[in-house]
Amino acid sequence: MDVIRLAELREAPLSVDEVRAAVADAGAGGIALFAGTVRDHDHGRGVTRLSYSAHPSAVAELRRVAEKVAASFEVRALAAVHRVGELAIGDLAVVTAVACPHRAEAFDACRMLIDELKQSVPIWKQQWFADGGSEWVGSA
Repeated sequence: MDVIRLAELREAPLSVDEVRAAVADAGAGGIALFAGTVRDHDHGRGVTRLSYSAHPSAVAELRRVAEKVAASFEVRALAAVHRVGELAIGDLAVVTAVACPHRAEAFDACRMLIDELKQSVPIWKQQWFADGGSEWVGSA
């Protein structure tokens, strides 16, 4: 059975419950879940909205990252979903979850998953500021 249960980009709103259900596993003693939301500020400037864009290779890269995490820990199940398109303040931008036999490795694996996703999956963020300006931010 493939431990990578969900690795997708979506324009539709994300569901923490869906991601949590995707990693449910009878052999898991710990499930760590991360939910990244759109905040109303960045570096002292008010943010009014965001937009995420992704390279066509982003899903394949997300799967590669998931496979790396699964190979690094005793992962029973793993899921990661990232939004693309327009997002409002408070929207879920990314949800990741990892189920492992023990809590410590679940926490470590989930942290590695979100950190590697942000570092290497080609997703870019444009944010609009309350002062009328906007900027592109490297990798999501």
